[in-house]
Amino acid sequence: MSIGNETEEFEVKSISAEEFVKLDFSKVTLLDLREEAEVLVSGIDGAINIPFSQISRRLDDVPKDLPVYVFCRTGDWSEEVAEILADRGYDVYNLVGGFKAYKEQLANAKPVEINAKGLKCPGPIVKVADAIKELPEGQRVYVEATEDSFASDIAVWCQRTGNHLEKLEVKPGLIRATIEKRKKPDADVAVLPDGKTFVVFSGDLDKTIAAFIMANGAAAMGREVTIFFTFWGLNILRKPKKVKVKKSFIEKMFGFMMPRGTEKLGLSRMNMCGAGAKMIRAVMKSKGVSSLEELIQNAIDHGVRLVACQMSMDIMGIKQEELIDGVELGGVATFLGSGEQSNMSLFI
Repeated sequence: MSIGNETEEFEVKSISAEEFVKLDFSKVTLLDLREEAEVLVSGIDGAINIPFSQISRRLDDVPKDLPVYVFCRTGDWSEEVAEILADRGYDVYNLVGGFKAYKEQLANAKPVEINAKGLKCPGPIVKVADAIKELPEGQRVYVEATEDSFASDIAVWCQRTGNHLEKLEVKPGLIRATIEKRKKPDADVAVLPDGKTFVVFSGDLDKTIAAFIMANGAAAMGREVTIFFTFWGLNILRKPKKVKVKKSFIEKMFGFMMPRGTEKLGLSRMNMCGAGAKMIRAVMKSKGVSSLEELIQNAIDHGVRLVACQMSMDIMGIKQEELIDGVELGGVATFLGSGEQSNMSLFI
């Protein structure tokens, strides 16, 4: 490479596709030199896309703080660009064989295996979502599940998240699915919001379980989920142990008469003085269904917003100190704002 009147050769460091797929992409800069249309069809999340035709005037767009891995379609152009970046002091590597070699390496790699057998809804979908989000695009995943509804759920989940369902086998007592992780093309992103909002007005155990199963399923599909608790639904969020807070006589009476926490919730039908709720919990445990407490914690762990209605709290004498961790306070504007960012709102 010529610099002024001097000529200096820079040795371009290279990396094979086999080594490239093992990289932690969050700790490097990926520079994709392919045209935008190619990247829309198949790309790598987080990569900087500067088409080769534009690279000469956009070199300053490439950050220097991390090692830079350059790739084009087959590796020819990227080698030239890697040399230019090395000349400018970058710690740079060229992907031998380019994006084509990377895709071939992923296609030939052994699928990541996920054992979802014995899990009940929404467990299988949540487990798949958690595993696949950490994988590179193009990586294949092999899942086995025993819940019959998983056959329908995984097909819908792949369709809505942009992942590709390569194969689905349904046999008595066993469902096998092979999935290729794909980036959802920008052209397929819905114009309308796709969040989900639930208003939990009821404090019944069965209705609460249903709400959190749906919320966890929506979170597993990558949706923004908000659950707005009002009136009797606030009891779901109360800590199981009494919290010493200053209350009026009426507020104390409300607190005494209402259930404190999820373990005290009754059924909407056949509660039988609490026996029905205990029976339902026992059946859920025997069938491998997550308990309500586990569903709530799973929702919190996956970013589901739990919002307590401030107005209802004031009426019913419930103080913020009495609520479980992870709950935020909100009013009607909070609910309406969430609803406007959702394409589905359910009142439970």
